[in-house]
Amino acid sequence: MDLTALYHSDLFKWVILPLLIFLARIFDVTIGTIRILFVSRGNKVWAPVLGFFEVVVWLLAIGQIMQNLTNWVCYIAYGGGFAMGNLIGISIEEKMAFGRLIVRIIVDTNADKLIKRLRSKGFGVTSMEARGGKGRVKVVYLVIERSDLEKVTGIVEHVNPEAFYTVVDTRMVKQGIFPEKKNFLERQFNKPPRFLRVMRLYMRSIINRK
Repeated sequence: MDLTALYHSDLFKWVILPLLIFLARIFDVTIGTIRILFVSRGNKVWAPVLGFFEVVVWLLAIGQIMQNLTNWVCYIAYGGGFAMGNLIGISIEEKMAFGRLIVRIIVDTNADKLIKRLRSKGFGVTSMEARGGKGRVKVVYLVIERSDLEKVTGIVEHVNPEAFYTVVDTRMVKQGIFPEKKNFLERQFNKPPRFLRVMRLYMRSIINRK
C-alpha cells in the first residue's frame, strides 16, 4: 500500500491518527505520574530523564492535535489517553511500592503485644507515653518500606482492631531497623515451582477431607 495515500486517507484521519494520539497520551501521562513520584523523593537522576521523554511525547501528540483542529475524534483520543495514562501510572506506582513511610499508631496503654509482634517481624519500633482525649495512651512509631504497609496494617488490625493509625510519606531516612529483604534471584530460587505449590495444596485438601 502506498504510504502517502494511506496518510491522506480517511482511515488514517479518523482511526489511525486518533489511536496514535491516544497511545502517546497514555505513554506521556504514565511517565509523568512516575516522574512526580521520583520528584517527591528527591531523585535527581530519573526525574529529569523521565521529564525529557514525557515532554517529547507530549509535543508530538499536541502537534498532531494542532494540525487536525477539525478532527473531533482526535480530541476524544487525547482526553481518553490522558485519563487512561493516569490510571496506568497510579497502578504502576502502586506496584513499584517505592520509598518509605512513617506509621504512627495510637493505642491504649496496653500496647506490649502489638510492639512485640511488630518487632518479631523485624520492624524497628519506637514507643512513648502520651495523653489523649480519653486518657493515657501509647504512641508507636515505625518507619517502613512502602511494600510492607499492608503487612503492618494487617498486624495492627489483628492485634489492636480499635487502634488509630496514620501513614505519611517520608523523603529521607538515615539508618533504622527494617525486615531483611531477599533480592529477586533469592526469592525465585528459594520459592518452590508453581506446580509443586499447587500440588502440595491439592494433597493437603485431600488429607483434610479424610
